[in-house]
Amino acid sequence: MRTAVAELPDEVFEQPSGCAGWRVRDLVCHLIIDAQDVLITLVTPADTEPTRDSVTYWEVSDTPPTGDDPLDALIVRLAAAYEEPWLLKFHLDDLGSAAGRAAELADPALRVGTRDVVLTAGDYLSAYVLEWTLHHLDLVAYLPDVPGPPAEGLARTRAMLEQIAGFAFPASFSDKDALLVGTGRRAPTDAERAELGEAAARLPFVVG
Repeated sequence: MRTAVAELPDEVFEQPSGCAGWRVRDLVCHLIIDAQDVLITLVTPADTEPTRDSVTYWEVSDTPPTGDDPLDALIVRLAAAYEEPWLLKFHLDDLGSAAGRAAELADPALRVGTRDVVLTAGDYLSAYVLEWTLHHLDLVAYLPDVPGPPAEGLARTRAMLEQIAGFAFPASFSDKDALLVGTGRRAPTDAERAELGEAAARLPFVVG
């Protein structure tokens, strides 16, 4: 994803992303905050037993974000402060690569604290596979020439979403389509709705 952002032409930063109310520049700013969160969490050890794992870390809602949340609005203001796309690219590459190195060095069994919960570093990083895979899909939502997330990440994220939601998507759904439809990033087609059957009424599974 860092490579995809680094190779974006400047003009696309003003285009919409797959996140409601956010342009590409806003999404990239959010990814910077995510990388900071990873660095902070990996150096915040906890001395109690884990209370969550990579699946239960996420809360499920049936209401997609609108972009009006105060924290979402803050991201838009922060992104605007960067002014030039190259600054966003630089900061994401700087913090993102540092977060990647920290992840490689972290003991998977280390217990860490974040969002008032405790989980192992391994589970925390596994949870972020879902976060960044979905946001990679958001990044390329209106940029068909930009590479999307790797197949391994899509498959793992689909499996996690199905565990979180307690629902398995039909095998005919590609991993990408299961994630887009399942999280409300696009509406199901009539054919997909028919395959989903009664489960279509349960959509979307919004994780956060």
